[in-house]
Amino acid sequence: MKKFMDSDFLLSTDTAKTLFAAANEEPIFDWHCHLPPKDIYENKNPRDIAELWLTADHYKWRGMRGVGIDEDFITGDKSPYEKFKAWASAMPNFIGNPLYHWTHLELQRYFGIYEPLNEKTADMIWEKANKMIAEGGFTPRELIEKSNVFCVCTTDDPADNLEYHKLLAEDKSFKCKVLPAFRPDKALAIEAPSFLPWLSSLENVSGEKIDSYKKLKAVLLTRIELFEKMGCRATDHAFTPVPYKRLTEEELEAVFSKALAGDTLTAEEAEGYRTELFRFLAKEYYKRGWGMEIHIGPQRNNNTRMFRKLGPDAGFDSIADNEVAFKLSRLLDSLDEEEALPRTVLFTLNPKDNYVLGTMLGNFQSSEAASKIQFGTAWWFNDNIDGMREQIKALGNLGVLSKFIGMVTDSRSFLSYPRHEYFRRIVCEFIGNLVENGEYPDDIAFLSEVVRDIAFRNAKTYFGL
Repeated sequence: MKKFMDSDFLLSTDTAKTLFAAANEEPIFDWHCHLPPKDIYENKNPRDIAELWLTADHYKWRGMRGVGIDEDFITGDKSPYEKFKAWASAMPNFIGNPLYHWTHLELQRYFGIYEPLNEKTADMIWEKANKMIAEGGFTPRELIEKSNVFCVCTTDDPADNLEYHKLLAEDKSFKCKVLPAFRPDKALAIEAPSFLPWLSSLENVSGEKIDSYKKLKAVLLTRIELFEKMGCRATDHAFTPVPYKRLTEEELEAVFSKALAGDTLTAEEAEGYRTELFRFLAKEYYKRGWGMEIHIGPQRNNNTRMFRKLGPDAGFDSIADNEVAFKLSRLLDSLDEEEALPRTVLFTLNPKDNYVLGTMLGNFQSSEAASKIQFGTAWWFNDNIDGMREQIKALGNLGVLSKFIGMVTDSRSFLSYPRHEYFRRIVCEFIGNLVENGEYPDDIAFLSEVVRDIAFRNAKTYFGL
């Protein structure tokens, strides 16, 4: 029997262990996350481990609900200690869930605690972790530096003023790059109740009256230019489902005017607007050499009662099962026809589409970049052992694994960086098994460079840093 989560965790062969030793020397490029730049700038030491672990972490909230813990101990007004105890009591139940592994990797790497978390060890771990936190070393910047992070790309709306990115750029004492990533989802969601309030916020930050579709594009272009000045290299979009319906400029103006008047749009009008505005934005990304991420397949806010109580991103999202292939193909092709398709990372939340995306890559590759069209890493509900293995296997079968740009943190927590170690172990085990089974030569020198590339260097090159 192997020891619980020891140094060879998830590594079953000597080849895998050797490869992991190489991969794990590389820094982390956190090119997709939800860390607040304000928190990085203000750099406050957390109050306790509950604040570090349980604030805004809907992965943990969802798990606790599954155990049957009352909402008061999750998002309610119970004390931090009571919430931590509830989390500790839930932990032994997460058999096979990545929450179990992530939690213990974080305890090991940041606190030197190797005992499993449960009701019996909860008080000891609470006291030891909080003593270390009180002594310092757990501010956002310190955690980023301890985790050997080279660069963080946050997720930022076009209406954000990027105030904290500007302040961080001026602070030469912090070596990690903190760059904005352009996420225009609210601009694309013209049919949503939030669209007009968002449009008002864009007017306020830009100082421009937006009374036409043409004016919207002009203002978004000024925001793109601001993001470029602040070092932006990545963009992000979430689609459920992927849109593709072409409209003329005249039709777009009519749709925009209808939305401004507060009238209800048809599904076709909203899809046509979303298609054309996305195409406009993508062409601007291409001019700047930005990477364009497309996250496909979340079904959000399923629980109406809890959405009214807690709002979005509270653990009530799941996987959608829309058809993907045809409209994604047409959308990418419409940009490729104009020689304006950016470097594009395709993520699927539904693993049924692994082979859809894995084969879509080959349709639009070019010499502009190695694996210009990327199959994004197993994401959200898939960033577990099986999900990662299946994504890696699909990419290996259908694409070029050696050019893979690797893991994303996709987190709001400053303790989430061991997820990159988790990913690196799984990649190295996959490649190591190919060698051990005689399916790939025992060329450790070459493969060590490959896993270093996947861990860090490919992404650094891909996003132009």
